[in-house]
Amino acid sequence: MAGLFEAVPGGGAAVALDEVEIAILRSLSVQLLELIGPGDEPVEGEDPLAALFAEGPSEPPADPALARLFPDAYDSGESDELRESAAEFRRFTENDLRARKRDDALAVVRALDSLTPKGDGGAVLKLSADDSKRWLGALNDLRLTIGTRLDVSDEDEGGDLYRLPDEDPRKPMVMAYLWLGGLQETLVETLMA
Repeated sequence: MAGLFEAVPGGGAAVALDEVEIAILRSLSVQLLELIGPGDEPVEGEDPLAALFAEGPSEPPADPALARLFPDAYDSGESDELRESAAEFRRFTENDLRARKRDDALAVVRALDSLTPKGDGGAVLKLSADDSKRWLGALNDLRLTIGTRLDVSDEDEGGDLYRLPDEDPRKPMVMAYLWLGGLQETLVETLMA
């Protein structure tokens, strides 16, 4: 089980993580939370139902990683009509999408914080089927964010990044990207089992 998710009875998943892996996952998840930003919590005395009808942004984020996490719903190209449709769709969906991504990342942090370390500092993380889905969402968001920062495209999936020399400053992020991919792949396999 070391470092890879395995299915557990009842539809969940488990993975053994060492102390360093726990710290890396937690740190990356906290950074993702900071990138996504805080939620819009209702102000005291404000109608809590008003938040349900609050409109979100209509423009794509300027940060490439956020733009990857919150892409336009339509490839608007040169069409004003499609640009308007994409802006309207974003306005009514992005806040909910941000909240879900924030909840997924928080689920990772909370699960890691609840671990009881073994003698070597590592621990076995056991997830329910629902928690596994949240973890899958968070792992995907982490990989998308890191992949964007590393300029990984859909066409090359990393290419030369896999052969970086150890002294390249991008090497730790490439290693994290690959490791998260392995975690994500084995978690998908356990959910499909």
